[in-house]
Amino acid sequence: MKVSIFDVAKKAGLSVVTVSRVLNGAESVREKNRQKVLDVIKELHYRPNAAAQSLASGKTGIIGLIMTTLQDSFFDAVVKEVNDILEQHGYFLAVSVSQGIQSEESHYLIQEDRVDGLILLSPIEEDNYIVEMKRRKIPYVLIDNQKSDNDTYSITIDNYQGGYTAARHLLDLGHTSIAHLSGNEMFRATSDRRNGFLQALQEVKLEPFEILLGDYDIEFGYQSAKRWVSEGTLPSAVFAGDDFIAIGVINALMEAGIRVPEQVSVIGYDDQDIASKLRPYLTTIRQPGDRIGVAATDMLLKRIAGTMKRSSNLQLAPELIVRDSTARKL
Repeated sequence: MKVSIFDVAKKAGLSVVTVSRVLNGAESVREKNRQKVLDVIKELHYRPNAAAQSLASGKTGIIGLIMTTLQDSFFDAVVKEVNDILEQHGYFLAVSVSQGIQSEESHYLIQEDRVDGLILLSPIEEDNYIVEMKRRKIPYVLIDNQKSDNDTYSITIDNYQGGYTAARHLLDLGHTSIAHLSGNEMFRATSDRRNGFLQALQEVKLEPFEILLGDYDIEFGYQSAKRWVSEGTLPSAVFAGDDFIAIGVINALMEAGIRVPEQVSVIGYDDQDIASKLRPYLTTIRQPGDRIGVAATDMLLKRIAGTMKRSSNLQLAPELIVRDSTARKL
């Protein structure tokens, strides 16, 4: 038998009105009661009638999420959390992969009456999206956006602190010859991580072994480390702009018979799934994908409900995850 809103109310020991308010994102519900309703919804596998909700509210019951790639476990964690929360609120999630739109274009999810709101995950050409969403009055939230001018409704990671933490970890292990392989300059995270790294080195009056710019991929890390090996000049530690770059570095070093971390320590960024599956297990800076997804969804639902009266930017802290690829300098 299909679970109804009355079943949820009875199980939670609350009124149908309270359950309805939780489903509609109303802020007037006490946090304790809101959580109780969400727990019961999950336990009973309750699914609101999307067609009825749409007819009653004049909304589509669909939230759009635009991302740049599917090949990223950090993005996967964000999307999973967004989907789980939206499901509890009776929304369907429509995911699109896009590299951006030109100023005269319109993404199909932004077209008239397609979605009730949009989440942009690490967008490229975000200005064009924002102009179009504002024109059509679509509530939106940005995650990991590239321009600080667009932080009005956004969830960001303190990548400056992440870069600083990565460098401090290597410095605390006694490393003084540290290279940084930086990612693509189109991303704000690239410069933030690099600047945090440089700040940590400047505090102890050290210059980096080398700073290189490239793409966030394994090949960039592999070719960079391969060149160091061929030139016979190795740093004692490497801060890679992401985990894929770090894996490329480790592959090249191990191919040349150079031990990680005994001879060269390597730290990555993101804590991709692969970071804890390849040997040596990768020390990295974790971005909290689950917390990002929760925060972005909560912000968007409040915007849709009209309960967020002022703009808001939430910045979350990254976390150092120490594994086997870094060690004290001998």
